Amino acid sequence: MTELPAGFLWGASTAAHQIEGNNVNSDWWVREQRIPQLDRSGDACDSYHRYAEDMRLLAEVGLTAYRFSVEWARIEPAEGHISRAELTHYRRMITTALELGLTPVVTLHHFTHPRWFAEDGGWMGPNAIDRFRRYVEAVSSILDDVNWVCTVNEPNMLAVIVGLAAQYAHSPTVDRERPRVLPSPDPEIGRRLVAAHHAAREILKDRTRAAVGWAVACQAFTAVPENEAKLAEVRYVYEDLYLEASRDDDFIGVQAYRSREVDARGIVPHSPSPDDTLTGWAYRPDALGIAVRHAWQVTGGVPVLVTENGIATADDSRRIAYTSEALRHLFAAIDDGVDVRGYLHWSALDNYEWGDWKPTFGLIAVDRETFARTPKPSLAWLGERARKGTLED
Repeated sequence: MTELPAGFLWGASTAAHQIEGNNVNSDWWVREQRIPQLDRSGDACDSYHRYAEDMRLLAEVGLTAYRFSVEWARIEPAEGHISRAELTHYRRMITTALELGLTPVVTLHHFTHPRWFAEDGGWMGPNAIDRFRRYVEAVSSILDDVNWVCTVNEPNMLAVIVGLAAQYAHSPTVDRERPRVLPSPDPEIGRRLVAAHHAAREILKDRTRAAVGWAVACQAFTAVPENEAKLAEVRYVYEDLYLEASRDDDFIGVQAYRSREVDARGIVPHSPSPDDTLTGWAYRPDALGIAVRHAWQVTGGVPVLVTENGIATADDSRRIAYTSEALRHLFAAIDDGVDVRGYLHWSALDNYEWGDWKPTFGLIAVDRETFARTPKPSLAWLGERARKGTLED
């Protein structure tokens, strides 16, 4: 029987642009309108107005945490203009979570940027860090009773997205129709994001009592025999640059869905299989254990919070099977001494997958015409695991 630490978080995650709707001041909104191959986020799940219902559904089954993001493009729609109304909106979300008994895990940046920031050099602009610092200072004013803050979501994936051409006409997270290997994260962009993370961490440690970290997209890389040197090279560019930057953090967010193999040429493109998920990814629930162990090793023992793990599938029994197996691998890592503080499933809702509405990751289905929420059996299943603190039925 795995001994979970006191206060172990059981929850689910979302991201503002993927669920809120009408994030019209962001660079992603602009991209959706310009590229006809992309689905548009539109009203999304209307969670900007329905967040209390979403949180209540999580709390009612026994989950204890909700990870959501604050949208920079709403807080600062024009450079230097901080919206007090939007800060109040996100403060209401924090208060609602606490009143429902959910621990809020607040992410400050989840892929999207204000239009003005993206159009004036973005992360490679000379004032990027100062601009991010100003935003973090504004948001810190509403975080006084928040215990977990994630500065940047998947900075390594963000470095890929920023490095892609502005007119890249496919979802960066969906490989369903054309399995592919995206360009490597640009280390120059990555180092700029590291600087932004450290600047944000300094502000948050000074102004809040929160544990501060960021969430890294962990690919659970493995080597084809005799390619360990190439594996180390690929890992550094994709993950370890960001994991090493986390060594002074309070936690490292691990986000894992699949495993990827490395040979002498680099990442081996995934061969399509009938077992693939709706994103075209391999069905690899063991990836979570691989990723958690690697993050623990590279950071030198920084506590782990699983900030995302899940599967894009229309078959909810498959979601339960995947999650159950992923948790078994996670618990095995805990039994081996890895300090894991919680498990946050991706995602609470079926949502907008960065240009594509087809992949369904959610514990809760959402009717895109009426916005009616329909909890899936997997939500009750995960809630039962949370109440019992074990995988046993």
